[in-house]
Amino acid sequence: MTTDNRKDRKFSRRKFMKTAAAASGALLAGSAQGMWKPESKKRHKRPSNPDPDLLLVNGRIHTMDGGQRIVSSVAIKDGRFVEVGYSHRYHQGSGTRVIDLRGRTVVPGIIDNHNHIVLMGNRPGYHTPLENAYSIPDVQAIYAARAAGIPGGAWITTIGGFHSNHIYATADPTSGRLPTLAELDAAVLNNPAFMMISFSGPGATNTLGKSILESQGVVVAANGAIAGGFPVSECSKALLYLRQTLLTPAERRRSVIDAMNYAASVGVTTHLDQGAFQAINTASDGAAHEDNFKMHIPFLEVYGQGDGIVRLRINFLHMESDPNTPELVQRLKNAFPFFGDDMVRTGGIGEFIAQGTSVTSPFAAAAQRVAQAGWRAEVHSLGRRQTPTSNPADFELEIMGFEAANTAFPGIVRETRWVIAHVPGITQEWIDRLQAIGGNLSLTGWQYLAGSLPTSTVAPYAGPPFRMIVDSGNRPDGIHSGMSSDGMQIAPMNPWLHMYYATTGLNARRVLINPGQQITRQEVLSLYTSHNGWFLHEEDQLGTIEEGKLADLAVLNYDYFGVSDDDLKKIRSVLTVVDGEVVYNAGVLRWHGG
Repeated sequence: MTTDNRKDRKFSRRKFMKTAAAASGALLAGSAQGMWKPESKKRHKRPSNPDPDLLLVNGRIHTMDGGQRIVSSVAIKDGRFVEVGYSHRYHQGSGTRVIDLRGRTVVPGIIDNHNHIVLMGNRPGYHTPLENAYSIPDVQAIYAARAAGIPGGAWITTIGGFHSNHIYATADPTSGRLPTLAELDAAVLNNPAFMMISFSGPGATNTLGKSILESQGVVVAANGAIAGGFPVSECSKALLYLRQTLLTPAERRRSVIDAMNYAASVGVTTHLDQGAFQAINTASDGAAHEDNFKMHIPFLEVYGQGDGIVRLRINFLHMESDPNTPELVQRLKNAFPFFGDDMVRTGGIGEFIAQGTSVTSPFAAAAQRVAQAGWRAEVHSLGRRQTPTSNPADFELEIMGFEAANTAFPGIVRETRWVIAHVPGITQEWIDRLQAIGGNLSLTGWQYLAGSLPTSTVAPYAGPPFRMIVDSGNRPDGIHSGMSSDGMQIAPMNPWLHMYYATTGLNARRVLINPGQQITRQEVLSLYTSHNGWFLHEEDQLGTIEEGKLADLAVLNYDYFGVSDDDLKKIRSVLTVVDGEVVYNAGVLRWHGG
């Protein structure tokens, strides 16, 4: 959609949100309690005069535009950048907020082109990310702070997005482990606590949590450990109980606000959500399961109340084994791609378009149906070819399916920007084949948490091969790539952890597992900003700090380009702006006026 089309649009944001929310059910106000607070969830009343609404001055602002300009100031009005680098030209009216950045580094709002924030927003209990903990005392401090801001007796939960590998018990990075019952009790006594790694554990709990879970038939060890595993684990039994007990509509809305607030605190302002495995409400459901047909309702309700503070883009996941893919057929007939407004918009089909990718699966037929309907397709790849003569890897089958769909509907892959995500094992040959039809790659540092050094020389599996892919994109008509987190189950949302992995190749235990594939900080930040605006078909609106674009940015606590590798992992936003509004403020910067 062009800028002119957006300006001519008569279906306002407020009308869209109210319509969507009304279709979901009655709206009830949700309140957020906990660690992450936005500066204000409600829109700042903008002055009705020519003066800017917000001025940021005396900063080091990396625009990430085509010239890689670095400027000292920006002016914002009506949710857009109106002056970049020349804000002194603007009169500071009585309604203008002015923020002195005091030399801090500013970057465009981070765009995550592949994550699962909708799952994060539907977590039971007061979900508390631990991806930024580096020791047992860190976990204790985070949980104690969380308990201080919530009702006594309320569950504190951490479901996915972290790993024991980065929670060091001693200075030795190989000492990572989950906290014990006694260690959790030392931090939290009056709230039951539950944490679990990845899809189905293992996990841990405290004394109060142990008592409650054991009353529900969950086996908990004396030290608070809870076993994980597939298809059913003690952790997944505990998760089912918590979902069935805690997830009222009001609690889901509160959890949505918590998820948004956390995203703003790490500078992620736009999310392309990739759906969930369809829940069946049994203990076989893991952290990545939800009701794909209802999980967006609490988000739409929050946006409908005017409390949405980050941008959401929604892909529709389909994993049918029926060769006729009846659900996909109906979706393509009865839904609209890229429908909505600047805050909430639908996307494409993904990150699955069918169950499996083999020649016996419905994958090829599903790709044809998506192409015929003119939608974007996004799929994921976690595989590699084990030997030159072994069965094709998943990315090979996916690219062949894309090629067939593109032959039947010439140009569809390039025109609608089809994507393969993760690709830890992709090779140059297949990058070139995907590039030839206009396909694209979403790169994820998910191996940071639990990845290890590859034992095979056939293809790197601790990837993706960042260097190979970025170099391929630098060629004439090169492949387009962008950066994502794949949070919140097997990977963290925090983009700075993924940037650390992409630039160092080091995992959470500081072991080099992706050698020779490191890229520069400038390159990976571009993948998370300007490149991802293109991924969303919104390159004219998002991804860079340029006049006329939507005003999203993050003011950082450290200089991204100057800090050590270890401190790169500790970067956070001290002030986040979305649509020209301050949506997160850590209290480091103040403004005058307004």
